[in-house]
Amino acid sequence: MKKGLIQIYTGDGKGKTTAALGLAFRAAGHGYKTKVIQFMKGQINYGELKAVKKFQGLIEIVQAGRKDFVSKKHPQKIDIELAQKAIKLADREIRKGKVDILVLDEINCALDFKLITLKQVKDLVTKKPGKMELILTGRRAHKELIKLADLVTEMKPVKHYWQKGVWGRKGIEF
Repeated sequence: MKKGLIQIYTGDGKGKTTAALGLAFRAAGHGYKTKVIQFMKGQINYGELKAVKKFQGLIEIVQAGRKDFVSKKHPQKIDIELAQKAIKLADREIRKGKVDILVLDEINCALDFKLITLKQVKDLVTKKPGKMELILTGRRAHKELIKLADLVTEMKPVKHYWQKGVWGRKGIEF
């Protein structure tokens, strides 16, 4: 890759993580290495954790969260600690510069929940090596991050089967 850009997938619609993972799998087809750090996600039997095993050496996913949902108003100490661990891991990956693509999945939510700071995220964005693609996902992307990004896609719900009582399905939502 000659020049890496900054992408944000945000909004209240479905598909932010799916878009980032789709990009990672496409990039693997061209031999690019991707690291995905999942903020606020952990120990759930997500299909991508199984699929990525077939792409060893090209895609790695690291979860930094609990399987339980995080309370925005009252996050637990462990949630803050795990998010801080993830931001430090992201910083190390950026400093090493060994991957072609770094996906920080749900980092916008971690920021919105105040598990990490805007300064920490802006520091990552501004330190990004020139050839590394950086992807930030999650609802409510901060306006300052949107200004720094090269591409911002907002997923907007128009219609969703959850409204009819169809909840998360294996292989589709997880």
